[in-house]
Amino acid sequence: MINRRTFSAAALAFGVSALAFAAPAVAQTKWNLPAAYPIDNPHSENLIQFGKDVEAATGGKLAITVHPGASLFKAPEIKRAVQSGQAQMGEVLISIHENEDPIFGIDVVPFLAASFPEAKKLYAASKAAVEKKLDSQGIKLLFMVPWAPQGVYTKKDINTIDDMKGQKWRSYNVGTARLGDLLGMQSVTIQAAELPQALATGVVNSFMSSGGTGYDSKVWESLTHFYDVQAWIPKNATFVNKAAFAGLDKATQDAILKASATAEERGWKMWQDKSGWYLDQLKAKGMKVQAPSAELAAGFKKAGDTLTADWLKKAGADGQAIVDAYKKM
Repeated sequence: MINRRTFSAAALAFGVSALAFAAPAVAQTKWNLPAAYPIDNPHSENLIQFGKDVEAATGGKLAITVHPGASLFKAPEIKRAVQSGQAQMGEVLISIHENEDPIFGIDVVPFLAASFPEAKKLYAASKAAVEKKLDSQGIKLLFMVPWAPQGVYTKKDINTIDDMKGQKWRSYNVGTARLGDLLGMQSVTIQAAELPQALATGVVNSFMSSGGTGYDSKVWESLTHFYDVQAWIPKNATFVNKAAFAGLDKATQDAILKASATAEERGWKMWQDKSGWYLDQLKAKGMKVQAPSAELAAGFKKAGDTLTADWLKKAGADGQAIVDAYKKM
């Protein structure tokens, strides 16, 4: 005989079971986003917030895990990992892939765009070409965010270009390697995650980068001078595997695109707000932060003209058209 309590419990259990079949939990899709810079770098902070924005907008349907500090893939490997589907998303300094196509190196053409407003115009002029190239490689560009203007770190006073000769120069892309060659330095390719060790062990004793990279690598422990040359403003690109993106429902795709637009705007503001702070931190750590002498600036400009001519020759008519469009803005 079934008593009332047993019947009620059975009915409740049946009701819960029926509800579970009628409204199953939404399965969560988990994506990885490898990145190359420390977790407290503005690029990484921006990516982490981007992931949170996407997860919130999709109600938890898509969770993006950011792997900063080259912890999942080294910087030169990230783009290939996204192309091959080993990672669904990725962020990389796009100019390290200039050997694939000159368009990836347009933002490191020396002195073409050396301020944030100029960099934004150059981005507007070149974005479609970058998108087209990435698309042909199975990658969809989501957003791009700049670094601060690039300066030169050394361990001694540098008054003219001749003072650079013989330096062990860290390069990270085609432009910096070529610059090292032009100025009679010994170029060594070192990505950001490996820079602190390279400095500490004397593998390199000079390099060109932003105040942010100097701060991340605790450059004051090895070098003493920063010359604010403002040669160019490189950018990091965040992108997604096209097939992975196409496999999402439209609402999730829209959430990613909306979060991307927000991340791009936020990232530009973060770097504009923090670029001066980084230089202040270098000063506070005892580094000499200064503008280059007129002779040094002229020497860099001459080397820059050579690098610009090299890039235009490689990029051809398409590259010239982008530069012309940028200069008309």
